[in-house]
Amino acid sequence: MKLGMPINYAGDFRETIDHLADFERAGVGRVTVPEAYSFDAVSQLGYIAARTEKMELQTGILPMFSRTPTNLAITAAGLDYISGGRAILGIGASGPQVIEGFHGVPYNAPLGRAREHVEICRKVWRREPVTFDGKHYHLPLGPEHGGSGLGKALKIINHPVRDRIPMLLAAIGPKNTELAAELFEEFQPFLFHPGYVDAAFGEALEAGKAKRSPDLPPLRIVVNAAALITDDAEQIEHANQLVRNHCALYIGGMGARGKNFYNSLAVRYGFVDEAKLIQDLYLDGKKAEAAAAVPQDLVDSTALIGPRSQVAERVEAFRAAGVGVLLAAPAAGTHAERVEDMEILRELIG
Repeated sequence: MKLGMPINYAGDFRETIDHLADFERAGVGRVTVPEAYSFDAVSQLGYIAARTEKMELQTGILPMFSRTPTNLAITAAGLDYISGGRAILGIGASGPQVIEGFHGVPYNAPLGRAREHVEICRKVWRREPVTFDGKHYHLPLGPEHGGSGLGKALKIINHPVRDRIPMLLAAIGPKNTELAAELFEEFQPFLFHPGYVDAAFGEALEAGKAKRSPDLPPLRIVVNAAALITDDAEQIEHANQLVRNHCALYIGGMGARGKNFYNSLAVRYGFVDEAKLIQDLYLDGKKAEAAAAVPQDLVDSTALIGPRSQVAERVEAFRAAGVGVLLAAPAAGTHAERVEDMEILRELIG
C-alpha cells in the first residue's frame, strides 16, 4: 500500500505546497490536487512537480465535461513530461450542479463519455493519428456532426514519456465502478467504508474485472481519509467534527433529493434512515444538526483519527479491503505535527 496526501483546494494551501518536500522525505509517495470549482489542478501540479522529486502527481479529479478527451490527454502528457513520468490522470463526472452550473455544459452520458475518454487518451499517448467515431466524440469532426470538413487526423507532436499514463476514475455508483474495474488502472471511491466495500462495490467490481483486459495491471483502489494521530481527546473530537461536517456536506448537500450520489452511497452502506435525515436537515439549512446525525461508525471507519493503536487498526482495515493508495489528509495543527503523523503512517503501512 502506498501513502499519499491530498491538497485542500479551498483556502490558503500555498504553505502546504511549498513544504511538500518535507512530506516527501516523510515517505509520502503521491500527492493529489482536486479541482471542483476552485483553482485548476494542473497548474498547481506543475508547480509541485518542480518542488518534488519522486512523488506521483495525481489530478484528483479533473471533470470530464470541462475538457475534451484530447485536451486531457495532452495535459497529462505534459505533466508526465515535466515530472519525469510521475503523472496519474484522475478523471470523473463531477455532478450537474458543477458541470451545468459552473461550466454551462449539459451533464449527460457520464458513463459513455468516460469509456470514450479512455480510448482517445490512450491513442494520443501512443502517437497514433487520432481518429474516433463514438457516440459522444468524433475525431476529426465531419460535416455530418456539425464540422466544416476541414479537420485532420492529427497525432501529438511531442513524444510522451510513457505511451500509457495511468488513468483513475473517481466513481461511487455501480455502473461507473464497473467501468473503472474494466478499463482504468485505478478506481477512487468517496467516503470509503472498508467494512461495507462488498455491499457497496463488490458486485460492480467483480463484473468489471471479468471484462478487464490482461494488458492492464491489477486494479488499484485509491481512497481519502482524514488523519490525526493523538491521545488528546479534545483534538480527536475536533477532528471527528470536521469529518462529520464533511460527510454531512456530501450526503446532505451535494445534489438534490433523488439526485445525490453520495446519499445513495450511504444508503448502500445500510444507513438508510440516517441518509434521509442528514439530507432533510441539510437542505432545510440545519447544517449543524445534519452533521450531528452522521453515524459515528461512518466517521470512525472513513478516517484515521485517534491513538496510534486505533489508527493502526484502521490502516489494516483499509488494507484488508484492497486499498492500494491511502490518501491521508493530515489534520494536526502545525506543519511539524502533520509531517510527524505522515511519518507514523508510513511506518504503519510498511
